[in-house]
Amino acid sequence: MNGPIVWSWSIGFTLLGLGLVTLLTRSFFLLPEREWHLPSWLRRGLRFAPLAALTAVVAPEVLMSQGQLIDTLRDARLYAALAGALWYFLRRDILGTIAVGMAVLLPLRLGLGW
Repeated sequence: MNGPIVWSWSIGFTLLGLGLVTLLTRSFFLLPEREWHLPSWLRRGLRFAPLAALTAVVAPEVLMSQGQLIDTLRDARLYAALAGALWYFLRRDILGTIAVGMAVLLPLRLGLGW
């Protein structure tokens, strides 16, 4: 952007609308006077939401490079993710998972230049 940002009414109304939508959606669960009871099938399904969100963030970072699937096994991220997953399934330790993944990633990336 080379020039100054020009303020217009459309920008102001857009920001105000986005703020109101955000306020409404975040306070939606605070507005009812009585507690909501979720069906058991929905409660069971929501248990997997954090895992699904984490997978959606981590999998593309590990399996893709510059918008394309990686086409070589010479990628340090694959081995770091595999070592971290193996550590987690054996020990169930989050901090150890991160440490093992980084202990594999850094030598491969810095030492071998992968």
